[in-house]
Amino acid sequence: MRVEEFIEARGHTKIRGTHRTTFEFTKEAHLTERGDCIIGVRASKGAADLSYEFRQALQNSNSRITMLLMTGESSEVIRGFGNQELLFTNRTDLVVRKGNYTCGRTLMVRADKAAADLPRGLIALFRDPKCRIEVKLTVEDVSKQR
Repeated sequence: MRVEEFIEARGHTKIRGTHRTTFEFTKEAHLTERGDCIIGVRASKGAADLSYEFRQALQNSNSRITMLLMTGESSEVIRGFGNQELLFTNRTDLVVRKGNYTCGRTLMVRADKAAADLPRGLIALFRDPKCRIEVKLTVEDVSKQR
């Protein structure tokens, strides 16, 4: 089974994208210098806003998720995994994690990239408040592909 979800976010002048283990989108409009993992603000969805079908698909340890970040002519692909302990309760944030930690904000675990791994040119684009970030999420159950 394959399920897709779409999110939009905006850039911000204080985006640094230097966190080594996570990155995050938030529905909040403001950002402080301490938010080194945040790469998009004014997101159209938080974890709790994801569709039921999408959340169910990700709450499976056999699920893989692919995130396509797009802005203008630039794009980046991030891959990670679902987990039966994902909660999807947070109303404002979506966090991608390289590790296995889960909480109400976690979108995926064991991701292949964190904020610091994203191309610096892409992060520079995200620093423009006019930047529109499009996020396409695709989750698939890999146990059924064998």
